[in-house]
Amino acid sequence: MPCIAVLGTFDTKGLEHAFVADVIRARGHSALLIDVGTLDAPTIPHDISREVVARAAGVDLLRIASRRDRGEAVAAMALGAVAILTELQAAGRISGVISLGGGGGTSIATAGMQSLPLGFPKVMVSTLASGNVAPYVGVKDIVMIPSIVDVSGINRISRAILSRAAGAICGMVEQPVPTGTDKPVIVASMFGNTTQCVQHARSLLENEGYEVLVFHATGTGGRTMESLVETGLVSGVLDVTTTEWADELVGGMLGAGPKRCEAAARHGIPAIVTPGCLDMVNFQEPASVPDKFRGRRFYQHNPKVTLMRTTPEECAELGRILAEKINLSTGPVTVLFPTKSLSVISAPGQPFHDPVADLALLTSWKSHLRADIPFLVLDCEINDPVFAEACVHALLGNIRVRPVPIS
Repeated sequence: MPCIAVLGTFDTKGLEHAFVADVIRARGHSALLIDVGTLDAPTIPHDISREVVARAAGVDLLRIASRRDRGEAVAAMALGAVAILTELQAAGRISGVISLGGGGGTSIATAGMQSLPLGFPKVMVSTLASGNVAPYVGVKDIVMIPSIVDVSGINRISRAILSRAAGAICGMVEQPVPTGTDKPVIVASMFGNTTQCVQHARSLLENEGYEVLVFHATGTGGRTMESLVETGLVSGVLDVTTTEWADELVGGMLGAGPKRCEAAARHGIPAIVTPGCLDMVNFQEPASVPDKFRGRRFYQHNPKVTLMRTTPEECAELGRILAEKINLSTGPVTVLFPTKSLSVISAPGQPFHDPVADLALLTSWKSHLRADIPFLVLDCEINDPVFAEACVHALLGNIRVRPVPIS
């Protein structure tokens, strides 16, 4: 009988978690109730106490409770949730996890969920689920369900929401994952403006016996790709679209953080890197563009996305940053640079065509790159099949130099 962890603050939301546990049991599963409350006594029976959770985090629960500092309590129990859920999952004692919460409960539970593997069922019913959930989901497959009303009692709205949420976690646990023939994995970064390049490269790599996982370079996509590289499951990295660094540097909405492009380098994973879409910085509708960028060159990608052309000065700094990241490489890596365009819209005759900016990027990148790292300059556009084929050839060559075993 599959067991589903029901984790929550049972001092303030015990009744609601007990309701979800009852629905789970009615579906024929067992429920393991984990209390992560701290301020008042739990209101329902539980299987794993807050004291056990606190000890797993190495914190003194009595001291935290006496101080009645909610922020400190949330931080401590989040650490405990990570330790407890990780241990339970590794031991095969749970097949899924569900939680209900407001701000504190969501922070605690999703911290624990983020520590669990991809594919492991995770459901969070939250008052925050209709807003920006990126801090709570991170790079994991956490299903966020809006609670609609506060998680405070069982009523005509919460009864429906919580029942369906319990049904969702049960269905996820019940659904077997079809088996398949596992192939060595290559991860790739893609944007709409580099789609043709990546799709052609993917087809060639699949013909060579690889499974290619494509990540959308939207900030979250880049972070997710980096996290997967760190797991050791990846045999090669086709990093065609490094555009997230333009947003990170200039202040767009799709930055992936200061560690982007470091995972493959630090872990010695064979890779190729190109300047895909470093010609653009992403904003939302035109009104979202800061006033300091007034007078710059823009392109309206769609009503909700405004692109801004990077300047020669910004491109020179991007070249330095990318070189700095790639210089960390402990494995084989190749940089490929298409001179005629970095994206669809920077090709000759297109709105972001700027040979001066592109040359500043090329010159800076090459001058700051380690001398032993190949830097291939190709006289073509990034979406030219010739460029995709060159990327594949270089990546396969790097893999042959240092093959990464399938985990």
